[in-house]
Parts: sequence; structure tokens; C-alpha cells
Amino acid sequence: MADGAVATEPRKKSRNRVARPIAVYLFVLALVALVPAFIFSAVLLQRNNEAQERLVEALITGTARSIVQSVDREINANTTTLKVLSANPALLSGDMGAFHQQVTDALADTGSYIFVLDDEMHTVMTSRQAYVAGRQGLSADVETGRLALASDIPIASNMIRGVISQEYVVNVLLGVRGTAAGDVVLGFNRAASQLAPVLLANRLPNGWNVALVDGKGHVVVASPGAGQTGDTFGLSNVAEMSSTTEWRQLDVNGQSSLVVAQRSLLSDWTVVGWAPVDIVTRPLADAFWSLLAGGVLLAALVVLVVYWVSLAIGRSVHGLEADAKRLGAGQPVEARSFPIAEIETVSMALGDASRRRQAAETEVRFLMRELAHRSKNQMTVIAAMAKQTARGAETVPEFVSSFEKRIFGLARSTDLLLAHGVAGVDLRELMVSHLDPFCPVDGDRVSVEGPGMRLNGQAAQILGMAAHELATNAVKYGAFASEGGRLKVSWTRQDDTIAFVWREIGAVPGTATPRRGFGTTVLENMVGRSLGAEVKRESHPDGIEWRFSIPVAALDPAYVAGGAIGGGTGTADK
Repeated sequence: MADGAVATEPRKKSRNRVARPIAVYLFVLALVALVPAFIFSAVLLQRNNEAQERLVEALITGTARSIVQSVDREINANTTTLKVLSANPALLSGDMGAFHQQVTDALADTGSYIFVLDDEMHTVMTSRQAYVAGRQGLSADVETGRLALASDIPIASNMIRGVISQEYVVNVLLGVRGTAAGDVVLGFNRAASQLAPVLLANRLPNGWNVALVDGKGHVVVASPGAGQTGDTFGLSNVAEMSSTTEWRQLDVNGQSSLVVAQRSLLSDWTVVGWAPVDIVTRPLADAFWSLLAGGVLLAALVVLVVYWVSLAIGRSVHGLEADAKRLGAGQPVEARSFPIAEIETVSMALGDASRRRQAAETEVRFLMRELAHRSKNQMTVIAAMAKQTARGAETVPEFVSSFEKRIFGLARSTDLLLAHGVAGVDLRELMVSHLDPFCPVDGDRVSVEGPGMRLNGQAAQILGMAAHELATNAVKYGAFASEGGRLKVSWTRQDDTIAFVWREIGAVPGTATPRRGFGTTVLENMVGRSLGAEVKRESHPDGIEWRFSIPVAALDPAYVAGGAIGGGTGTADK
């Protein structure tokens, strides 16, 4: 296989690397951006829910404490009333009729009543009915009455069913000693239902239940749906429940519930609040499902956006691929507009590369034609050099030496023609290198004069070709065609123009004109068009003269030619 064949083989894909569509990377990028955001949102939601739970817990506990404080204030108010009445003269003197009249008038329309028990817990007076002198029926709460009689402080009873009212009532009892009737128990009586406003004045959040439970586990009052007055409280053993600073989780009727409790400081009563656990956890669940639904919608939107972007990028990349293939095939490529700025920049670069390649190919084709033409001319030049060298050589070694020098000069001129240095090519050196192979410049036949000047690569190439063609013509038809011919090459600067003169003086008549060929095309087309020069040919009796008026800007090493080098149309030899 040839060495060049290795470079043309397509590269094999690495086994360790798998090419993936750009959509895959966009999806990965979206996941990298979204997943942490969702995780952070879930953690933030959880933290927020925990904070909300702590807030609700504090609210429920505080509300229960506020309710029990309201109940204690009611008990305190009743106790104050009893203490005031315990000093009533009628009670101390044993005048129960007068005492009955006074308390009946004082408590009229209040729903509260006063009663008096003797030391055997029989009723001797009650404001619930007209006064009847003498001992009446036994109290319905003998135990609490005896505790009150034996104590120096008021006692709040558990809920009982009144003998006279036949409804659930609660009593506050105070022992009074030293009356004319002996030791008695003064009681404040009210319906249990009257405590409902106290219980419900502090409203709990929706879904929460609250109940006031006495020391025996009976419901005194409760919020709607939480139980009826007199029902046995089935949530828990109230005797085992103490005041809590946070809720506890209990099983209520087969349902997990959160419970808070606050005990009264003045009685055996307890305020209990409870709610199913899902009342508290539901906001978190709702927020989670909302987050999940929002995440699904957002993910769907991201998928659509990624799909749309990947299509746009894919179409643009495929467009670049087609342009690159056309560029590789040598076809012209024009820059196109793409929705992605970076891809559009690459497209512009491909278009610029295509233009440069087309220009380079045009130049290469011209140079190839020039090379073919010059190769033919060089055969003529070499033959002419051999003839001229043979005329002046007396021996074979002398001929070989002179002929070799001219061959090397021709090679040097070719190298100098192709050199493109940053500093530029010296015009005199260029002329000398092209004329030396035909006739040494330091001889009497050739004169090269002009100020120092450096040329850019394009100008050096064009003027070198022109000098080569003119020198070739001089060998064939002009100054170098005979021993007596002479050549004068000169240039001067006139403002922004260089006046370049090629003057031949020789044996060939000035009217002799070679047929038009590639050399003439080089002089008129390349020098004239590519350098923007004016080209004139004049015939003199003793020879010919070429005049070139070239803009300085076209020769300056800093000058960049605007167009590619164009070749002539003729390829025939002179």
C-alpha cells in the first residue's frame, strides 16, 4: 500500500468511546439541573412541614391550656361567690328561709343555683325550688360534700345527675363551720352544658376535637361530634393523663390520632384535644403530590424543550456536515444562517475556507499551466544557454563551467520566485536571478538600475513570471538572440506609481513582433489586472520597449491582493 493511502483511510472509532446524540447530553444536563432542585425542594418541604407541625403543636397545646385556664376561672368565680355567701348573716344565724330569698333574688335568670347541706349531707335549702323548712333528700354527691366539709378549701365535684333537675350538673362545694345550724356545706350548682361556651371560646383548627372530662372519665362538655355530656370518655384513661407540653400519638377507635391534655389546677377535670394524624400530615402529602405533579409537568416541558433544541442543533450540525462534505469534494460552499451562533460561526469559517480553497485551486491550476509552459521554455532557454556558452568557450571544461553556472542561476531564480518572506523580495535581486541564466547582469550587455524596493509575494511572483517571459523572448527574438544585443531594465518611483521599463536593443528589427502566446497573456493579463498596472509595448528601430506603470500599493509587502491570480488563455509557445 502506498504511504499516501494511510492518510486517506477513515479513522476508526475508538472502542472505548461511544458516540451519542446531542439529545442524550441535553437530557443529562437537564437531569443534573432538575434532580438536585427537586431533592432540595423535597427537603425544604419536609423541613417546612416539620416547622408547621411544631407550630400547630404549640397552637393546640396553648389552646388547650387556655381552655383549662378559662375553666379554672369559672371555678374561681364560683368559689368567690361561695366565700361571699359563707359570711351571710342569714346563713350564720340559721335562717334558711331568709338566706333562700336572698340567693334566689341574686341568682335569678343566671342558670346557677345555691344549696345548703347539713353535716349528714341532706339538703336543707336549694334555690332550685321554693323554700321548704326542714331536712330534705340526700345529696347526689355525698362523697364530695364530705370532702368539702372536712377541708378548708372549695372542692369542685365531678359531673353528677341532679336529684331535682334530673340533668347533668357540676358543683363547687365549700364547708362552713360554726353556724347556728351547725357545720354545713354551701354549694354552687350549675348545669354542665353551661361550660360549653367556655370550652368552645378558644376555637381549635378544623378537624380537631376537644372535650372537658371529669375525674371519673365522663364527658362534661365537648365540641360537636366529640361526644355528649355524660358519655364515658373512651379515648384514654383520664386518671393517667397529665398535662403535656407536646402532643402524643394514641390509637382512637382504630385510628392513629394526636392527643394533647391539660389538667385543671382547681379540680380533677381535664381538657383533652385530639385529631387524626392525617389531619396534620395531609398538608405534607398534598404538598408532595403537588410537587410531584409540578415536577412531572416541568419534566415534560423540559423534555419538549430538549427535543426542540436537539432538533435545531441536529439540523444545524447536519447542515455543517453537508457543507463539509461539499468542501471535501472541492465544491463551492457558501456561509449559511443558523439559529445557533457558534454553528453559524463555523459555517462562516467553512465558507471562507471554501473561497480560499477555490482561489488556491485556481492559482494552482494557473501555476501548473505556467509550470508546463515554463518547462517547455526552459528547454529552449537551456538550448540557447548551451549555444551562447559554446560560442564563447574555447575548451570543453570552460563550456561545462559556464553552462553549469547558468543552470544553477536558473534554479536559484525559481527558488526566489517561490519565496514568500515577511520582509518581501528585493526587486533588483529578483531581476538579476531571472536574467543571469540568460546573460550575466554584471556584463556589458545587461543593465539593471533602480532604487531599493521590496515586493510582496504575489507581486514578486507576477513580475518574476513577466521577467522570465521577456527574457525568454529576448533569447528567441530580441537582445539575447545575437551577440550584439543589449538589455536595460530600470524603474523609478513617481508619487504613488512605479515606472518599470524593459528596453531591448538588438539585431532583431524593432518591427519584428512574435506571435501572441502565453507570455503575452502573462504580461497583459496578470501584470495589468492582478497588479492594477498599465502595460504598453513600443517598437523602436533598434529594438522593443515594454513600459509598466504599477501602483506602489500593489507592490508593498504589507499589501494583500484582493483577487486570485488569473491565468491567460493561451498556452502555446512563443
